[in-house]
Amino acid sequence: MAHIDDLIKQRIANLKSIQDKGIYPYGRKFEGAAAIKDVRDGFKEGKSCTIAGRIMAIRAHGKSIFCDLKDRTDRIQFYIGKNDIGEDSFTLFENLDIGDIIGLKGELFKTRTGEPTVKVLEFTLLSKSLRPLPEKWHGLKDVETRYRQRYVDLIVNDDVKKIFYARTKVISSIRAFLDERGYLEVETPMMQSIPGGAAGSPFKTHHKALDMDLYLRIAPEIYLKKLLVGGLERVYEINRNFRNEGISPRHNPEFTMLEVYTAYGDCEFTIKLTEELITYAAETLFGKKSFQYQGKDIDLSRWERISFAELMKEEFGIKPDDPQHEWIKKLKSKGVKIEGKELSRTQLINIVGELVEPKAGTHPVFVVDMFTELCPLAKTKADNPLISDRFELYMGGMEVANAYSELNDPIEQKRRFEDDIKETKEKRKIDEDFIRALEYGMPPAGGLGIGIDRLIMLLTDSPSIRDVILFPQLRKEAL
Repeated sequence: MAHIDDLIKQRIANLKSIQDKGIYPYGRKFEGAAAIKDVRDGFKEGKSCTIAGRIMAIRAHGKSIFCDLKDRTDRIQFYIGKNDIGEDSFTLFENLDIGDIIGLKGELFKTRTGEPTVKVLEFTLLSKSLRPLPEKWHGLKDVETRYRQRYVDLIVNDDVKKIFYARTKVISSIRAFLDERGYLEVETPMMQSIPGGAAGSPFKTHHKALDMDLYLRIAPEIYLKKLLVGGLERVYEINRNFRNEGISPRHNPEFTMLEVYTAYGDCEFTIKLTEELITYAAETLFGKKSFQYQGKDIDLSRWERISFAELMKEEFGIKPDDPQHEWIKKLKSKGVKIEGKELSRTQLINIVGELVEPKAGTHPVFVVDMFTELCPLAKTKADNPLISDRFELYMGGMEVANAYSELNDPIEQKRRFEDDIKETKEKRKIDEDFIRALEYGMPPAGGLGIGIDRLIMLLTDSPSIRDVILFPQLRKEAL
């Protein structure tokens, strides 16, 4: 097999040959091209057509050449005959390679085997490819190469392209669902002076003109609730968030979230909204309420609720009024490994997640009745201040959504912020502007966050978050 450098040299030689003929190998606008799928669907013998795309196969037979052309919709065979286009054009075509992008005009016919084919009468070179496409890209053991060179992945893997078409369709359906219900799509700052709205380590940057440190947002929650104060009673944002943390099949430092806030709603209202929204997205994509994820049937006609407080009591004997050291003692007695001397919110939620995930393999599970101590931005239950009015949604064995009745008491909110800073011993500032906004009065509200990337993983049967992000974050490439 020829070395890649030799193949590139040959293509550069072909490029020079084309240029020597006075032809610009990186053409300009090509008008009138129909989608190949439309050409195939409307096939009629002798019908004229104009198409454009990438050459994916070349089969030369003396004075005739058969090729495959592929665009965003489909692929079709085309035929180049010296008698049809003339010797000069035929010689020019012989300098083309697999991967080149061309536009062509011709007429439709069927070969003896019945294959719909375009007989080319005229063609235009639009982009000369200097690097050959891989022959067995789909079976690459080093999948990181596929993620890193996503542009090649999309060229040669139709299944990968389908994932991202599905992603767009799902996000469009989410917008349609919320817009129809009177929600306003908004945009909030991605650079913030105080990172907040979620637990997470932020990326830090510096604004030169203002001479101030800023942080890429870990969540848009604080700003969206400020909009509730301002009278925008139903708002949502499909937002990019950034967390300076680890990378795994379920985590990427840059990710997409949907956050929805409904004035005069609560956690119960948001549970129903979540059920309806996810079901709508799935039905838009599949036409039904069920789908497969990693060999398991997910049934959206069944939604279960599990009490966090009851689970902790049954599994570990932990009650919400137990002090932190008692939690750790009881967890360790059950064989749970605790990192460090203190138990973080993330650790405790991950422990519960491991208990809930197996149950959430075939249908969605809402984990309700979270401890107030774990929820600094959520309201407590009316009958129990130790339990927050919050849920986490698990599907297909992973957490997909988080929601609660929003805390709108400015005095209580400030106290919780202060307690949280003392507990975590982090050098953080309280967002005084958010407290000031709450002091003007925020209506009671239900807030919802859905991990879009994880939802797309579920709906496209993708095992890794990197499969559903066009350009996932990767280690620096060794060149």
